[in-house]
Amino acid sequence: MAYAPVNGLSMYHEWHGDGPGRPLVLLHGALSGIGTSFGAILPALAGGRRVLAVEFQAHAHTPDADRPLTVDGFAADVVALLDHLDVAVADVFGWSMGAAVALRLGTDHPHRVGRLVLASVAFDAGGLHPGLLDGIAHLEPEHLHGSELHEEYLRTAPDPTGWPALVAKIKKLDADPPRWPPSAIRALVAPTLLVLADSDIVRPEHAVEMFRLLGGGVVGDLTGLPASRLAVLPGTTHTTVPQRADWLAPMIDEFLDG
Repeated sequence: MAYAPVNGLSMYHEWHGDGPGRPLVLLHGALSGIGTSFGAILPALAGGRRVLAVEFQAHAHTPDADRPLTVDGFAADVVALLDHLDVAVADVFGWSMGAAVALRLGTDHPHRVGRLVLASVAFDAGGLHPGLLDGIAHLEPEHLHGSELHEEYLRTAPDPTGWPALVAKIKKLDADPPRWPPSAIRALVAPTLLVLADSDIVRPEHAVEMFRLLGGGVVGDLTGLPASRLAVLPGTTHTTVPQRADWLAPMIDEFLDG
């Protein structure tokens, strides 16, 4: 467990496991931290590889700074952290907001990424279920009091009174979600495993569209398997995707070792 000076931040990160090859970077969801996003799956992923789990600005152990929260900013912080740690290339597993950051790393910093695992990601706002973000402006910090996210924040944040400021910044981020043109997805170099819950915030049609842009949706017996993959987890919601460690860990391990 350590902090690194990154773009004016003191960025919290943890190393887990040991093994050869590229490390795997874990990128958590909004308002979350390492524990609430990856507590269930991290031990399994670290069984045979090095895992670097990080926490973004204003989340959990990492203090806030006088700047907004953006996917581009988070991606720049991760690149700076990899530089600080002398990690030239890493595989990346992101969930929810963390998946958007991982996608930004893949499209904007392709030389730093080996393989990508993107859980619950949309490359434009149309990928989300209609009306999903309509109520974000009405979210108040106290609506989440007593939740697992809030409890984690109170346990880990350098300033536990910063919860309202974090919620306010996330509301601004969600009001203008990141987007990529289809051409950027088609040009993605890193082999990518797309993961979706069958009852996710992302529409299944959008995930299939993204899979096709990545070269999927072919008759594998005739053409061979594409470099990218699509996994839909049955009986699963957006928030329970990271809890499906018994399904996800073997799939991720096999994909990263491919």
